Amino acid sequence: MLRGTPLRVTRPRLAVLAAVDAHPHAGTESILRAVRRDLPAVSHQAVYDVLRALTEAGLVRRIQPSGSVARYELRVGDNHHHVVCRVCATIADVDCAVGHTPCLTASDDHGFTIDEAEVTYWGLCPECAAATSPR
Repeated sequence: MLRGTPLRVTRPRLAVLAAVDAHPHAGTESILRAVRRDLPAVSHQAVYDVLRALTEAGLVRRIQPSGSVARYELRVGDNHHHVVCRVCATIADVDCAVGHTPCLTASDDHGFTIDEAEVTYWGLCPECAAATSPR
């Protein structure tokens, strides 16, 4: 994955990629904890720097639902969307509702060439819905 980019292959970059792969939609703190299992001495700043470099290289996608910390995933380039639980903040991927990118057409593009649409669906995950429904 890294070899196809101008980025050097380093242990921190490989560890961060592995952590993001193992924990899609995780925030920086969760990624840091996962990376430190393999590289105990890695700094918080190093993980931030690696996430930024991987995002800029297009290997990682950064999302930030309203009211949430930034989260990261490896699923890039397909213009998918997300559903977020209002109670526990669980995030899941949602494929585009309509085939081609962008899957939404703006009513007025104001002259922009649009190449991506970002949609966040909000609701309750099955566990939170079950916990809040009357029995």
